[in-house]
Amino acid sequence: MDETKLEVRFTLAPRRAPHGSRQGAGQQQDQQTSPGLVPRVARLLALAMRFQDMVDRGEVRDFADLARLGYVTRARITQIMDLTLLAPDIQEEILFLPPTTAGRDPIKEKDVRAIAAIPHWHRQRKVWSTVRESASLPLS
Repeated sequence: MDETKLEVRFTLAPRRAPHGSRQGAGQQQDQQTSPGLVPRVARLLALAMRFQDMVDRGEVRDFADLARLGYVTRARITQIMDLTLLAPDIQEEILFLPPTTAGRDPIKEKDVRAIAAIPHWHRQRKVWSTVRESASLPLS
């Protein structure tokens, strides 16, 4: 009887969080020290700032490179990067939004993108105050 050896090698990727779950490996929360999750719009703004830094330092050539690296469309990268067009004080408020402890985030990315499309910061601030009030967020 002829014996043949068979060798199989494979690599296992870490499991992804279930669809709809907002807690990935980088966001695991210790309920005793940090209840709630950082709102999505705050995470996206921080990501946009990081992306801009990568472009400025020459780590990537342009937004198209970012889209290829992130496996998203160029349009989606543009949506994310447009968040950097917000007035600096609005950006700061978004970055320091309180964690979402239950239900959905009070501030929607879509609403913030609409504000970022306004070319004048003083007009952005007026619309932002309306959005913030409708979300029942305290004045900063």
